[in-house]
Amino acid sequence: MPRAIVLNIVGLTPRLLQYAPALSQLARDGCMRPLATITPALTCPVQATFLTGAPPRQHGCVANGWYSRELAEPLFWRQSNALIQGEKVWHEARRRHQDFSCAQLFWWYNMYADVEWSVTPRPIYKADGRKIPDFYSAPAALHQELRQRWGIFLCSISGARPATSAPAAGSPIARYTSTAAANPS
Repeated sequence: MPRAIVLNIVGLTPRLLQYAPALSQLARDGCMRPLATITPALTCPVQATFLTGAPPRQHGCVANGWYSRELAEPLFWRQSNALIQGEKVWHEARRRHQDFSCAQLFWWYNMYADVEWSVTPRPIYKADGRKIPDFYSAPAALHQELRQRWGIFLCSISGARPATSAPAAGSPIARYTSTAAANPS
């Protein structure tokens, strides 16, 4: 089965590729295709459009937040995959390829998506107003493994620290990385 990776890089234009050498090389090799998007290009509606192939009037995501009539206030940055109406791209991929698997990393609407692996920033909000960086992952055991291996970088854009150990043998990440290394494409 062919492998594909979708990189959703907000604001990336051909002019900015010069500042991203690895992406520039992918573009020169013909491995990149820009996608047409909706306007205004708000994060949540654009990602919902990419995931469903449908316009906002069909998938239901028209802004980065929803107005709660019960609370009389907008609720921003909700992440449940159930908020997007319609079929997702991985549903069609599974119909076409029985052995299809999907990792959805750092997109909005990752939470509770019916994919094999999911990781997305999900801070912990304390009653006293503090916000503690954290992330959601599925399967749940992935959280501890990623936290142990990569530290807090998954929760913050302040920078990653180098890995200090290999993933645990038999873990989802170890299985995925060993499969990917054995079957490069």
